[in-house]
Amino acid sequence: MAGRLEGCAAIVTGAGSIGPGWGNGKAAAALFAREGAQVLCADINLAAAQETAEIITGEGNRAVAFECDVTDSAQVKSMVETCKKEFGAVDILHNNVGILGMGGPVDHTEEDWDKVNAVNVKSMFLTCKHAIPEMEAQGKGAIVNISSIVGIRWMGVPYLSYSTTKAAIIQLTKTIAYQYAPKHIRCNAILPGLMRTPMVEVGLADAYADGDVDEMVRLRDAQCPMGHMGDAWDVANAALFLASDEAKYITGAELVVDGGVSLSSAPKA
Repeated sequence: MAGRLEGCAAIVTGAGSIGPGWGNGKAAAALFAREGAQVLCADINLAAAQETAEIITGEGNRAVAFECDVTDSAQVKSMVETCKKEFGAVDILHNNVGILGMGGPVDHTEEDWDKVNAVNVKSMFLTCKHAIPEMEAQGKGAIVNISSIVGIRWMGVPYLSYSTTKAAIIQLTKTIAYQYAPKHIRCNAILPGLMRTPMVEVGLADAYADGDVDEMVRLRDAQCPMGHMGDAWDVANAALFLASDEAKYITGAELVVDGGVSLSSAPKA
């Protein structure tokens, strides 16, 4: 079914990739464009956003790169205004920005706690704060937030701030979904499981295998009932569904994309 987002204007935050390969935001931006959307590729790293935008335009679709620190309200406001100016609307907001913070309540630093909360939760508050009025004026909109299964269960690694923020995203999603359902603005969350993305390879190799990426991949693959981790395209396909009219009667949902790993008892680290 081609053209599932035909004529839509989409903001994808975290549309760059932290390293080689496909992160969730980069894959979603490309997939949205392939399905007909015009995409504002936003990222704090302009070069990474430009790389994604160039992939999209190289495929004959339209994209604009935008540098944005999504913890800064003025920059987020400008991001939304730029989408409206470039594409004439803000139909889809896809929130992909997120960082890891390692440690439990004792060894986690206060500075890291504040940073992870700002990047993971405050950013979504700000993007919704500025995008929702545009969606209200249009009479419709779709918001898709990236949470995680660590927001609903222990997954063997102590990253208190990360798991806490991912739980907060779920409730943020539900609150917005209920409040704005009468305005025909839908808001849903995706809960990825153990995924193989550049952020995971950069951020978790030390926690799993003393910096050995190959060993980390082996261990995480073994935790999954399907025998392997998912990838960014698994998440992007879920985002495409939730952003499209195929999900026009779905709001406040938690869509788990984890290959079944959350169906069993918590694995050991």
